[in-house]
Amino acid sequence: MLTGLRRLALNAVHARSRERFLALHDIAQGACATQIAARTGRHPQTVMGGLHSYNEHGPEALRYQRTGGRPLFAQRSRPRSVKRSAPRSAEPPYHP
Repeated sequence: MLTGLRRLALNAVHARSRERFLALHDIAQGACATQIAARTGRHPQTVMGGLHSYNEHGPEALRYQRTGGRPLFAQRSRPRSVKRSAPRSAEPPYHP
């Protein structure tokens, strides 16, 4: 378990996932949730909640998942259903 949590932390794509896996690794090494919370700027109950989630649902429970809000990088500024009123010009825009 010890090497597995550290490996998950080192290979996690998102920083929040890395923080969660490292917190569990530290708990497995003997640290308490209060120490980890003070170091990471989290509430101790948040750290313990992560531990309980991991115990109940495994590593997938700690992986960061974006749950909503505005998309990070929009591929298009409007939906495909919206048509342009005029075709794009072949010339670059004029900037004086």
